[in-house]
Amino acid sequence: MSEHAIARFSVVVCVYTEDRWEDILAAVSSVGAQSLPALETLLVVDHNAALLERLTREYKETDGVRVLANAGPRGLSAGRNTGIAAARGGIIAFLDDDAVAERDWLRYFASGYADPRVMAVGGRTMPIWASGRRPAWFPEEFDWVVGCTYRGLPPGRVQVRNVLGGNASFRRTAFDAAGGFATGIGRDGDKRPLGCEETELCIRLTRARPDAILLIDDRAVIHHRVPEAREHFAYFRTRAYAEGLSKALVARSVGADKGLESERRYTTRVLPAGVARGLRDAVLARPGGAGRAGAIVAGVLTAAGGYALGSIRARRGGATFSVVEIEGAPPTATDDEEAAA
Repeated sequence: MSEHAIARFSVVVCVYTEDRWEDILAAVSSVGAQSLPALETLLVVDHNAALLERLTREYKETDGVRVLANAGPRGLSAGRNTGIAAARGGIIAFLDDDAVAERDWLRYFASGYADPRVMAVGGRTMPIWASGRRPAWFPEEFDWVVGCTYRGLPPGRVQVRNVLGGNASFRRTAFDAAGGFATGIGRDGDKRPLGCEETELCIRLTRARPDAILLIDDRAVIHHRVPEAREHFAYFRTRAYAEGLSKALVARSVGADKGLESERRYTTRVLPAGVARGLRDAVLARPGGAGRAGAIVAGVLTAAGGYALGSIRARRGGATFSVVEIEGAPPTATDDEEAAA
């Protein structure tokens, strides 16, 4: 990679609760330690005045860190849109507030943008279990439940339908072409464990820019904290159900063919293989085998139930979301200047 052609990154970290104070500081510190320095880190606070004031005091003398209030409705999507509008870099990366990035995270992202057709690059998210290790019953195929890369995604640097929002980057021009993240579909703190806003955005982006390429590079690694409450089956079930609801909204917006094309492969190939492995481990008396097989079946059925209810609600007009255009200052460099050679 030529140093004269290094991409300029704005890193957006959306935050909402003081309960994650130490995690937030660790996330910002990991951005500051990147081998490819970020132009800036934007901390977007989601309608929490106390946290906004505390972070403003914490970083008031720190160069390259800005603290902003979410300018839109409550929720992760509007927070991200606030960060996008304020960003000065030509490439915008997103990092979860309870995650830390490895040192070469941004450098691996940058290498993907050597091709001007690349509009987004995502990475690999590894879980840090509060208990110290993965629960024996928890299948790797469902690591998306806790915001992590799941078994079944292709390895290496590969083209994908969509990146995963907690560890992703986009050209600023992608939002000019497609608009921002849809509000009304993503997370709202801990109150609504929905998702799929990045899926909907990526599909919308490739429709607006048919030549666009979206990549995942599994060398761009972050480590994501999984709290103890999310290691239990009750959360697993709730999150799977919410995913079904979210997928119904996406399918209603972009059509079932595009909205569910990756999910069809996942449910017809990846999950049956996971059930078979679990049953094999059970026969061999390995810990958790039967539990993993059962969790996969339960997760599929629960997500299907959420999808069915979400489809009914969407048809009746009871569940909607909206897309906003991103307004803000243009980036400080052109795409050509930012592409990593």
